[in-house]
Amino acid sequence: MFAIPGKQAVTMTDRAAAQIRKLMEHGGTKGLRVGVKKGGCAGMEYTMDYVDEIDPHDEVVEQDGARVMIAPMAQMFLFGTEIDYKTALLESGFEFNNPNVTEACGCGESIKFAGM
Repeated sequence: MFAIPGKQAVTMTDRAAAQIRKLMEHGGTKGLRVGVKKGGCAGMEYTMDYVDEIDPHDEVVEQDGARVMIAPMAQMFLFGTEIDYKTALLESGFEFNNPNVTEACGCGESIKFAGM
């Protein structure tokens, strides 16, 4: 695991924690699993999935009743990331403020990390 003792892999804003809590309550899940996968014009994309069972290799981050699991292969890419939830007139969704990203595409769906 790529964790630093005493430091969570990711943090959540109050808005993100509230939205994740709401999704957990309405969906009857144990939380959301955040990961990355190959794809998009910049090379990688974030993933978010509902979790029914917590994988023992996941990094579990809990904040104000919200629970996020970081998939093992994504931990080194997501370390230090702040998850936010933005609401606008035409759309709303999670936003990842990730210090490890070196490039992002114009649509904001795809990212690139150093060395990739």
